[in-house]
Parts: sequence; C-alpha cells; structure tokens
Amino acid sequence: MKKIIFCFFICILFQNAFCQTENKTLKIALFAPVYLDSIFEGKSYTFGKKFPRFAVQGIDFIQGAQIALDSFPIENTSIDLSIYDTKSDSFNIEELIKSNQLKDRNLIIGSVKDNDFDFLASYSKQEKIPFISATFPNDGGVTSNPYLIILNPTLITHCKAIFSFLLQNQDSAKFILVKQSGSQEDKIAESIENINKIDKKQLLNIKNINLDSNYTSLRTSLDSNKNNVIIAGSLDESFANNIFNVLSNTDKKYKITLIGMPNWDGLTSLNKKIKESQRNLSFIFTSSYYNDKADTISKFLQEAYLINYKGRPSDYAYKGLEIFYNFSRILNENKSHFTNGLHNKNFQLFTKYNIIPVSLEKKSNVIDYFENKHLYFLKKTKNGVNKLD
Repeated sequence: MKKIIFCFFICILFQNAFCQTENKTLKIALFAPVYLDSIFEGKSYTFGKKFPRFAVQGIDFIQGAQIALDSFPIENTSIDLSIYDTKSDSFNIEELIKSNQLKDRNLIIGSVKDNDFDFLASYSKQEKIPFISATFPNDGGVTSNPYLIILNPTLITHCKAIFSFLLQNQDSAKFILVKQSGSQEDKIAESIENINKIDKKQLLNIKNINLDSNYTSLRTSLDSNKNNVIIAGSLDESFANNIFNVLSNTDKKYKITLIGMPNWDGLTSLNKKIKESQRNLSFIFTSSYYNDKADTISKFLQEAYLINYKGRPSDYAYKGLEIFYNFSRILNENKSHFTNGLHNKNFQLFTKYNIIPVSLEKKSNVIDYFENKHLYFLKKTKNGVNKLD
C-alpha cells in the first residue's frame, strides 16, 4: 500500500513538471478524504495486510482521477493538478484559503462534506472559481453562488423524482408514506406534501403514518385489493430495517412496492436482509449514479486499476475518473465561462448529467447554484441492482 501511495504522488509531481513546457495549462485542485496520517505512522504502514475501509472512498476517487489524467490527455493542453487530503492531521482548509494557495486554480473538484464543503463553496463564490461538489447530496444552505455545481442531487430533488414516479404508477395503487420522528424525516414528508399540492389541492391521496415504535401497525393500513406503494421517508438504517422486517413478513396476498431513500443501497444490514428475505421483497430507490460496468471505458479502468493498484475499483474510482475527465474537458473548452459548457454531453462517460441553474426563490432570477437533476430509478433485489426502464 505504501508503494502504491508513493508512486501515485510521484506521478502527480511528474505531471506538474511537464506542465511547464506546454502552451496551455489548466490548474485544478482536487480534495478528498485520504486519511494518509491514519494509514501511516511515520513511514510505516499500520494496517498490515489489510486495507482500512474508511479510506477507500477518498483514495479510489483520487486514483480514478489519476487514471483519467494519465490515460486520457487533452490535446495541446496539460493539467497542473494539486491534491489535498482533507483528513490529514496537518491539513487546514481554512489556512489553505487564507494563504491564497488556491487563488490561481481554474477549477476545484471536491469529494467533501460539511465544513469542508462550506469553506470551498464560500471561496468559490468569493474568487469566482467553479467548484464541483462531487459526492455531497446537500446545498449546505448556499445561496447566490453561480460557481457551485452540485453533482449528487439534493434530497428535495429526490423527493420530486419519487413523486413523479408515484404519478406514473397511480392506477390501482394505495400510497402510504411512513416515517419516524426527526427533523430530516419531517423535511422529507413536508417536501412530498408540498409537491403534492397544486392550488391547495392534492394530486394524490397519500396516507401518512408515523412509526416510532409500533411498526406492525403498518400492516393494518395495507389493502389486499391494491398495489400498496410504501414510501419510507427516512435515511435511518434502523428504521429501514424495521420497515423491511414488517413488510417481508406480511401475508403474500398483499402486493407491495417499497420505495426507499437514496442511501438505502449502501446500508449493509439491509442488504443482508434482502438476501435472506423469504418473501423475496425488494425496494426501489433513486440515485444519480448507475454503471453496469460493461462499457469499454469501465473495462479499461478495471484493467488499469488492477495493474497499478493490484485490486478492483470501487464505484468511487469510476466517479473520480468520469468527473475529472468530464469537467477538465469542459474547463478546457470554456475556461472563461465555465458554466456555459455544463450542458455539453459529449464528455459524459458512465453517468448522465442534467445540470441546470437553481433559484431557491421562485420569482427570483438569481442563480443560487447549479445542480444535476438527472436521477435513475434502481431496484435492489437479492441478485443486485437493476435499472428500471
């Protein structure tokens, strides 16, 4: 592992040195949680023959970007890439900004969240530098920042997509929104309620049930003569497990379609329950990312990853490659007016993007940020994930 990390950063330095001889240079900053200080004690790798799961996301994201940088160069253009480990003991993003080390960057790409997201979003607005928020599904309360591009759609966008799905599948269906107490759960329920209203009238009859303890009460709300569409309005893993337990043990005379939240696919305990479910219950969820990994570029990444890093790439490696590839090319063609190129679909690899300006105030012409609105409807079964047509 130490050798892999060392070789990786040598490649970056070589690329930076090469930039000095080119006519056109793009300067990009890449932020991700790599945890190098936790993985190494001095020069010694501390995990033996194992690899820490907590570091996979950040390292794979960067290694995917590195493969894009090395394998898919832009003609007559070189890239000066600076990489920052947001989980380094010595790293302080606030000090980095204050010392003007990012001021010459043409683009910032960040697999970051919370305070790191806030700092970079604020800085991008101040210095008018495009900031690609690669993985954080939140706007962080940002307003009036036309330099912020959110690729992982916000929860309200997921709620709108779910409601659109309900509208398309309303024939002979009973809709039930189940939730537990909580501010995030209230936000989900309120979002769907607001979307369901036009001129103060409800488009769909959606029954709301609050389940804090007596989960079995959900059974009494089911209708044996209709398709029971259950919208589970919570990102909490325990809640997801409890709902799944109740529905998977319900009489098979009840037809059930379970719609979960976008994070449900990553819930380990729930995935185990799906495989063990006697009722063969599955769930539908929305996601901004889908890749069946059967295309030429995906296969190339798998081979390159195996050669360079002696393993199989996680989804974050695919995301790192496609995001770096896509937006470095948009930057190359639109260096002075980056957002003009966001509609360009020529550089999209695995994932479809529909990036549009967002104005939080309905009657306002102020762009608060840009957001990817394209979502896939995926179905999680015992056999894995399938895309719905």
